[in-house]
Amino acid sequence: MSLTRRMHIVPDSEQEKFMETALKIAFATSDMETVNQHFGSAKSFAVYAVDMDNAKFLEAAQFGELSQDGNEDKLSVKLDLLAGCAAVYCQAVGGSAVNQLISRNIQPVKVHEGSRINDLIVDLQNEIKAGPSSWLAKAINQHKSPDPNRFSQMADEGWDE
Repeated sequence: MSLTRRMHIVPDSEQEKFMETALKIAFATSDMETVNQHFGSAKSFAVYAVDMDNAKFLEAAQFGELSQDGNEDKLSVKLDLLAGCAAVYCQAVGGSAVNQLISRNIQPVKVHEGSRINDLIVDLQNEIKAGPSSWLAKAINQHKSPDPNRFSQMADEGWDE
């Protein structure tokens, strides 16, 4: 199994700045509008950058025909494609894939077939605003840039032994 086609949007300086705080989120989809694929046999993924207020399409990737056969080799290409993603939304996902995703800090999120990607993005943004769940809070903290003023703050706090 291999990646057959990949379209990546070349970021401009504004998008690069946006990516410093946004989360990469992938969706298993065959039509680029709905989540309608099982993770292991997904024919394609759409990847977005999402923050509290905005979402930007980053890339689409297509794979050859796949079956739900338990062949673990087909997962490596998908896992590599999803590097840096905080989550992948899919219709279903097998236990082995769940373990591999979580070991790479990618949260698998199962949704009902036909869930619209735009609606899922809005739900995710609302969750960020309302107070994220544990996996989302962890993902936000992992993607946060270090505070450049932290060293000065520590110096101001003094030193107790």
